[in-house]
Amino acid sequence: MISANNVTLRLGKKALFEDVNIKFTEGNCYGLIGANGAGKSTFLKILSGKLETTSGDVSITPGQRLSVLEQDHFKYDEYPVMDVVIMGNERLYQIMKEKDAIYAKEDFTDEDGIRASELEGEFAELDGWEAESNAAQLLNGLGIDTDLHYSLLKDLNGNEKVKVLLAKALFGNPDILLLDEPTNHLDMDAIAWLEEFLINFDNTVIVVSHDRYFLNKVCTHIADIDYGKIQLYAGNYDFWYESSQLLIKQMKEANRKKEEKIKELQEFISRFSANASKSKQATSRKRALEKIELDTIKPSSRKYPYIDFRPDREIGNEVLTVEGISKTINGEKVLDNISFIVGHNDKIAFVGGNELAKTTLFQILMGEMEPDEGSYKWGVTTSQAYFPKDHTKEFDNDYTIVDWLTGYSPVKDVTYVRGFLGRMLFAGDDGVKKVKVLSGGEKVRCLLSKMMISGANCLILDEPTNHLDMESITALNNGLIKFPGIALFACHDHQFVQTTANRIMEILPGGTLIDKITTYDEYLASDEMARKRTVYTAEKEEDEN
Repeated sequence: MISANNVTLRLGKKALFEDVNIKFTEGNCYGLIGANGAGKSTFLKILSGKLETTSGDVSITPGQRLSVLEQDHFKYDEYPVMDVVIMGNERLYQIMKEKDAIYAKEDFTDEDGIRASELEGEFAELDGWEAESNAAQLLNGLGIDTDLHYSLLKDLNGNEKVKVLLAKALFGNPDILLLDEPTNHLDMDAIAWLEEFLINFDNTVIVVSHDRYFLNKVCTHIADIDYGKIQLYAGNYDFWYESSQLLIKQMKEANRKKEEKIKELQEFISRFSANASKSKQATSRKRALEKIELDTIKPSSRKYPYIDFRPDREIGNEVLTVEGISKTINGEKVLDNISFIVGHNDKIAFVGGNELAKTTLFQILMGEMEPDEGSYKWGVTTSQAYFPKDHTKEFDNDYTIVDWLTGYSPVKDVTYVRGFLGRMLFAGDDGVKKVKVLSGGEKVRCLLSKMMISGANCLILDEPTNHLDMESITALNNGLIKFPGIALFACHDHQFVQTTANRIMEILPGGTLIDKITTYDEYLASDEMARKRTVYTAEKEEDEN
């Protein structure tokens, strides 16, 4: 068990947390939620001991081991992947290294033998003989190929490094597991594997995530941070949302009834306070009136942007035709004879682990890259707006937010532009902030403002939910659901894909395409998934032989 006892954290004059008391017990998975800036990651740092509190303390059951998902992707660059994962159990790793050093000695003494014997006993108690096998199982489950297990971490790409650090956190059956955004940069297969791992994990998990489906799947409790307090709810994310909304509704209804009673008492007192025969009754009602207190209902610190894509014109029957597109990048064929036709009601989710292929296809369709072979044609009634996965160049300038968006607006009126920014929670002086100093989430909201102001009827979005908080993801999800145009998008948020897409496309390793008119859940449950993986595995083995 891990608990926070009267924890207060002040940053200057502001109290981020005040007198927080909460216990996290064994066998439960807690989803830690709250608006951006509420202090979710900060609270995990307090629990892990990486950040000192202003007052109060954190206590852990003696003898229990705590494991944290680390965020520094370069810290272990010079270590083999296998070593990094086993470092998740620090004591076991120390024993392994000390053993190796003793056995490597040329002048092996009796004292060395005694020490080695002690280490071997502790090594066995910590399941050391199974360490590499267990580490390999975690890595394979997260999609790290076996031939990478003994490579240096620096030789892996960014997404692979994230998976290795996650495997490190999960290794060795920790008693308490702290995970900050564990699904970031994971593909759908890795997320599904992690969900099953956590569902079957017997100890304590505290997880911060913006993935609603993930929280619903793995959480037994929700810890909601709002106004420096943490309220604990039993159940998953959907249950928390329904419960919190019901509580507010009940408090408002109770206040309404109290207000009616207050009005009734005030009218009686006003009418009969001067009447001698009614004076006792009036006095009695004054006392009753003094005892009535309205419940204080604080508005939530959560803020939802208003995302509404309104196309300037309707789409005709011809939207987009893609014929035989192929593309090779750095010797790897990422697109292989891709062909499809987009209909005017399509909302297509591009799913699966082939991230480069999806981004490459989107860049070709937006004219930012030429295919090696094949062609594509947009219909004459279409207009496109694009959300790129890598948008650093968009903000590498000295423009203010207002000036930046005005450059893309068909109407050069500041009030008109500020209206779009206001919908995305940029109010007042926010408009004069320089775009290059914005946070990741603010930059994403700027790009969505740009897409809204364009009036496009065809949207292409490459991982738009990265860096967004739960409220903004929900707003974007709802905005795309009601969007009357077509959308082509890639996204790792399961609920976002399931509720938005009516067609699923997956570009397999090797660049071939699966195209199904179906929902995402139906696609995952289909035999097609099993067949395509079997075919790909057979082809890979054949190529290796």
